[in-house]
Amino acid sequence: MSKRKAQQASGIVRRTAGTGQSNPQGGSQVGERKQELSIKQAREERRRRAQQQRERAQRRARLRTLFISSGVVVLFLLLLGGGAYFLIHTGSQGQQSQVQSQDHPIVDAAYPPVDQVYCDASEQVAVHYHAHLSIYINGQAMQIPANTGIAGDCIYWLHTHDTTGVIHIEAPQNARFTLGQFFDIWKSQFAGLGNGFPSQLDQASGWSVYVDGKPYQGDFHSLQLQAHELITLAYNSPHVQPDTVYNWGSL
Repeated sequence: MSKRKAQQASGIVRRTAGTGQSNPQGGSQVGERKQELSIKQAREERRRRAQQQRERAQRRARLRTLFISSGVVVLFLLLLGGGAYFLIHTGSQGQQSQVQSQDHPIVDAAYPPVDQVYCDASEQVAVHYHAHLSIYINGQAMQIPANTGIAGDCIYWLHTHDTTGVIHIEAPQNARFTLGQFFDIWKSQFAGLGNGFPSQLDQASGWSVYVDGKPYQGDFHSLQLQAHELITLAYNSPHVQPDTVYNWGSL
C-alpha cells in the first residue's frame, strides 16, 4: 500500500471512531433536566397532598359545625316542648284546683276557707293522718287549744281535738298542707281559745325548729305536715330538748 493510501485509511478510521463517542457536556444537561423535572413533580405532589389535607380539614370543620348546630336546635326544641308541657300541665292543674275550690260548698259563712282549707260539715276520711306539734316560748311549754279548727257546725281539714299537740289532717283529697295553714286557721278563726294565739308565731326569726329531733332550716310556716311527724318549735328557749318519740296509740 502506498503511503498516501495508508494516511487516507487512517483518517477514515479516526472519523468513524469519533462518530461513536458520546458528548460529555450534552449528557450532563439531560441529567440536570431530569433532576429538575423530578423536583418539580415532587413539589407538585406535596402541594396536591397539602391541598387535599386542607380540604379534608375544612369538610370535618363544616360537619362539626353542622352537628353542633343541629344539637343546639334539638336541645332548644326539647326545652321548648318541655316548658310548654309544664305550663300546660301546671295551668290545667291550677284550673282544676280552682274549679274544685269554686265547687266546694261553704257550710258556714262565718267560717270561710282559710288558705284553701275548708270547713266541712263532717270529718273527711279520704285523707287522714296526724302530726304532733310542741311549742316553747321563753322556756315555757305552750298548749295548743283543744278544738282548734272545729266550729259548731263545721270542721276544718286541719284541726285538734285536745291539748296534746296532735294535729289531725282530714281532707277529701290529697294535697300539700303546711304548718302555716294550721296557724292561719288558729289565728283567724280560733284565737279566742285557751290562752290565745301566740304573737311570736307570726315571726320567722328567733325560732329553733326541729323535725323528728333534727334541726330544720328555713321558714317553719312552709313546713309540710307529714304522717307521724314530730315538730318542735322553740322561741328564746335554748335548752329545750326536741321531741324524738311520741305514743301515737291508735292514731
